[in-house]
Amino acid sequence: MAGLTDTLAISAAGMQAQGERLRIVAENLANAESTASTPGGDPYRRKTITFQNVLDKQSGMETVKVVKRGVDMSPFEKKYDPAHPAADAQGYVEYPNVNPIIETMDMREARRGYEANMDMVEVSKAMLTQTISLLQK
Repeated sequence: MAGLTDTLAISAAGMQAQGERLRIVAENLANAESTASTPGGDPYRRKTITFQNVLDKQSGMETVKVVKRGVDMSPFEKKYDPAHPAADAQGYVEYPNVNPIIETMDMREARRGYEANMDMVEVSKAMLTQTISLLQK
């Protein structure tokens, strides 16, 4: 039975990591057009997340954990819009380094990872239920 409950813990860690990834993607998408409010200020900078397998010393299992939240230091996109409040002296406005297509693909991948872990929880739960019913006979 310990093996089945271990799968639940591993899947739960995976779901937690993918849930955090989805939150980061949602924040990036929500701020994809957020510019600075003053000339020369930086717009929203895309956030990133890094996972790693980590050994859980209590159980002896490896689970996935979020080990780093960072920012993407790639350059901002510049657009000419001299009427914008954040326009520089040349009339250019810096826009976030968020690519909605990449974020959407990241969101789909995170959702699939979350669903795969959820399916594993359902399978483990069904196996535990069957095991308990067999032991009661």
